[in-house]
Amino acid sequence: MAFNEGLSLVISCETQEDIDFYWKELSAGGSESQCGWLKDKFGFSWQIVPTILGKLMNDPKKAEKVMQVVMKSRKFKINELMEA
Repeated sequence: MAFNEGLSLVISCETQEDIDFYWKELSAGGSESQCGWLKDKFGFSWQIVPTILGKLMNDPKKAEKVMQVVMKSRKFKINELMEA
């Protein structure tokens, strides 16, 4: 059975350490993609997202710059998003 992005899970992470942990574990034997997405070794899709992302995207002063960082990212780096 092949999976596609129509079925995926999101993991919200408070810290960079959590993002790094889930990214490493879930992408092992799988593949990385853009905007925090990856596929595990079974082909199942995951998005690893910092919890602060929603707040940053709703800040009219930061949203555009944050989106630019999001679009060029594979694994999210909280410090890059906050500095945008």
